[in-house]
Amino acid sequence: MGVFVFLPLVLPLTAWPVARLAEQRLHPRTATRLLTVVAAVMAACSTLCLGLLVVVGTAQLPGNPLPDGWSDPEVRAAVPCDEIAGKVAIPALLVLALSCARLLGGRRELRLRAHRALHGLPGRTVAVLPDPAPYAYALPGTADAPGRVLATTGMLRSLDAPERRALFAHERAHLAAHHHRYLLAVQLAARANPFLRPLRAAVEYATERWADEAAAQTIGNRRTLARAIGKAALAGREGVGSSSGSGAGSGLSAVPVFPGFAAPGPVPRRVAALLAPAPVSRRPSVFSAVGLAAYGAAVGTAVSAMSSASSTMTMLLLLKAATPM
Repeated sequence: MGVFVFLPLVLPLTAWPVARLAEQRLHPRTATRLLTVVAAVMAACSTLCLGLLVVVGTAQLPGNPLPDGWSDPEVRAAVPCDEIAGKVAIPALLVLALSCARLLGGRRELRLRAHRALHGLPGRTVAVLPDPAPYAYALPGTADAPGRVLATTGMLRSLDAPERRALFAHERAHLAAHHHRYLLAVQLAARANPFLRPLRAAVEYATERWADEAAAQTIGNRRTLARAIGKAALAGREGVGSSSGSGAGSGLSAVPVFPGFAAPGPVPRRVAALLAPAPVSRRPSVFSAVGLAAYGAAVGTAVSAMSSASSTMTMLLLLKAATPM
């Protein structure tokens, strides 16, 4: 097994260049899918190898429930610096598991709370909240309730009619493309391996740009959408600090903001992209900067998968040989 068990823990570094270039050089739909797959695979591989190190570390602890043969020198020799790496991996994996469980539980509770608070409001797919604080976001659906677009009266007052249509088209695009699933995948990946945080940030931006392009195609006017995004961002800044009591008495103050959709993202870059021609979805040349970065990330992902698979098979064979019949 050797050093191969550590490779998946650091190979996410190979994806940093494509995380930086994809949002600028690739179609946002392509960037979202590519970076999400890379992040998910690398996170799974690094978590698997961390689990293998935990086995070695746990076998060293006195009174552990594992077979005594699992702490044999032959098993421990498969991992460099086994005594340190194995013991450090135990709290690391516990922190990872608790962090991911907290994220999943928190998002589920937030979604259920939001749908309960919106129960009975008119509008099956769009809900207008009587709140002077300017914000709008897409609320993913549950098994019992469809996804809905939420917008406050404060936000709608800051936009004219075409800009409102653009805003609603943008939020509907989030729901139609299931962007919350991509965001959840990269958020879990970033918690599993901190080296994947640049990919999470890139996917957060790419999903906004994907929704921008889908909305622009729906309404047929890129400038109107760019204007709506700029005005919504300005309204949101002006509303910060002045809405602490908003929604009181309306029964809607309990509606939580869903993470990942209420934040507008880097607005100036999005507006500039909408004022430029629409991006074309095509495979990048291998000789371009983004092409080299993408293929580098693909190689890093493949090496990570092979290293984790090889380490797992080696560990399983060693443990089988060390387990008394």
